[in-house]
Parts: sequence; structure tokens; C-alpha cells
Amino acid sequence: MRVRGARGETQVRVLNFKTVPFDESIKDEIRKVFARREIDFQQLALLNPWIGNLHGSIVLDCLKEWNVNSADIDCIASHGQTVFHAPKILHGLAKFPNATLQIGDGDHMAVTTGIITLSDFRQKHCAAGGEGAPLAVYGDYLIFSKPGENRILLNMGGIANFTYLPANLNADEVFATDTGTGNTLIDAVTRKYFDLPYDENAEIAQRGVINEALVTELKNDPFFQKTFPKTTGPELFNLDYLQRAQQRSQTEELSPEDVLATLTRFSAETIAKAVKQSLDWHESSTQWVIYASGGGVHNPLLLAHIQELLPKFSLRKTDELGILGDAKEAVLFATLANEALAGGKTNFGHRQGVPSVSMGKISFPH
Repeated sequence: MRVRGARGETQVRVLNFKTVPFDESIKDEIRKVFARREIDFQQLALLNPWIGNLHGSIVLDCLKEWNVNSADIDCIASHGQTVFHAPKILHGLAKFPNATLQIGDGDHMAVTTGIITLSDFRQKHCAAGGEGAPLAVYGDYLIFSKPGENRILLNMGGIANFTYLPANLNADEVFATDTGTGNTLIDAVTRKYFDLPYDENAEIAQRGVINEALVTELKNDPFFQKTFPKTTGPELFNLDYLQRAQQRSQTEELSPEDVLATLTRFSAETIAKAVKQSLDWHESSTQWVIYASGGGVHNPLLLAHIQELLPKFSLRKTDELGILGDAKEAVLFATLANEALAGGKTNFGHRQGVPSVSMGKISFPH
């Protein structure tokens, strides 16, 4: 990616993009520590450099494929692999701060590639009083704000979150929050019952029937009563969460197809409710547009539910803004790296969840 300028003058251009999936053997190693309170600490210690080396090798392979010399790359921005997310809203321990942990050591990436690497972006956010997420707000504001159009940048990954970009471009009004599940429960059920990584094009869910009693119980969790902004993760929303909701709603005999249909509706309803509750959209005459990205944009059933629940909003994909939805997160972290090296902090005022900080730790290859 090529970046020119910084802060309000930031301009980005994606030159090449590729998604490189982990094979199942790598995923299995990560799952041994992912979102688990009790783990083998040797496994965690070994994964940190191993993932860093692996990411570095992937970078080199892509550069070779694209005929790009590593000496021509100024820096790498690496998010790493999240293994545990523990904001106070989830851990509830008064003496401990918000916490999150990503592995894939930046020093190992830098040495492997010979390229300066910025990593571990989320720690500064926590240190400054944030929850370590969502970080998309910073890049969203710099890249996607547009005068005269209230924009919502909706990211539907495992967890769904959105950034509100006001039409007046006032950074002090920018808002970001997680809404609840995106794909995490849908993917988990698809893996469990169909041995597939995800429900492609919602083909399985579309064979099912939504169970309203289960939807109600899925939404019956203190997280959904907490004030915005807030963050969450698979530490809460996992198969155990689903099982408890099914027990309470007496829906344990539902077919997997019906469960997937219900989970898709659950994600859509919690996204729509968060948008409605946290923004004064009904009081504005300015156009409101939702630009969606993340794995959820490949789920036509999820998109249809969201549009049904938010009829006053125009629902589009970030592809229309010149950034492929699948590439958006990589672009955002590259923008954060650019801000750390060449920009500085943008003043977002004193809004909760959006500290005015630059982020990323720098690792040199030599």
C-alpha cells in the first residue's frame, strides 16, 4: 500500500492485496490458547515468536509474487493474532485495567523480513483508557470521512463493530463501538455440524427457520444492557453461550440449519439496535449511509436482515469507496503505522473509547 501525507491529508492507494488463509494445523495450534482462561503457558510463549516468523514469511512470499523488492518497503504494519480480549466490562475485576493480548512478535517479523515493523497497536489504546478496540475508528476517520454525509463504517468480522463519521467532519463527534457478534457464532456452529469454516453465501442458514424464543435468549445478556461504547469477544460469545441460551429457551432440539438462521438474525438485530440506540440518526436531515466490510459482507442473508431492520439507511459496501472490504482492516492498520511514523495524534476530544493517541511499537531488523 502507498500512503501520502498524514492526519487530515492522508491519501492511500492499495497496490496489491492477498488473503493468505492459515491451514488447519496452524489454526489448531492457536485454538489451544485462543479465548481460554486456562492454557499451557509454554504453548503461548512458543506461539508468539512462531506466529511472528510465520507472518514474516508470508510477507516475503507475497513480495516475491508481486515482484516487489523488500528494500522498497518502508515498514510493515502487523496487527498480530488476538488470543484474549479482557476489557473491564467482561472481567469485572475492579483493581485490574482493560486488557487485550495479541501475539506474533514484531521483532521476529522485522528480523525475518529485514523490514521495520510496527506491531502491538492495541496496548497504547488500553494504556490511555480505551478497551483496546475497536481501532478502526482512527483510520476510518482519516480515510473515509466525507463532508455532508453521515457515514457508518460497519465491520462484520467475528465480532461486529462500527465507526460513526459525522457529516461535519468534527473529530470530537466520531464514535466507535462493538455491537456483539458478527460471524463468530455462525462460524463456530458451521464448523461443529458441517465441518466447514463458514456458511458460504448463507446457503445453510437460508434452509433454516428463525426461532424467536432463541433470539430473545441470545440477547438476554448483561453485555447488551451496558452503555456504549463497549467491546467484547469470543471470550463471551462462544458455543457455551449458545448452549446456555438454548437451554433457557428450550430449543436444544433445533436443527443446525434453524440454529444458523437464528444466529444470523441475532447478529443483524444486535447490529441494528446498536446503531439506533447510539446515534441521533432520526433527528438529522443529512443522508445516512452504512458502508459494510469484513466477512459478513459475503453473507447475503445477514445483509438482507440489516437492511430490513434499518430501512432509513442506505446499505453499501466499502468497495464503493475504493477499498475492498476484505482489505479494509489491513489498510486501517497501515494507516495507524503511518500516523505513528509521520503523523501524530488526531484530537478526538475526551470521548470515552476514543483516546487521542498514536499507536504501534517499532521493531528494527538490525
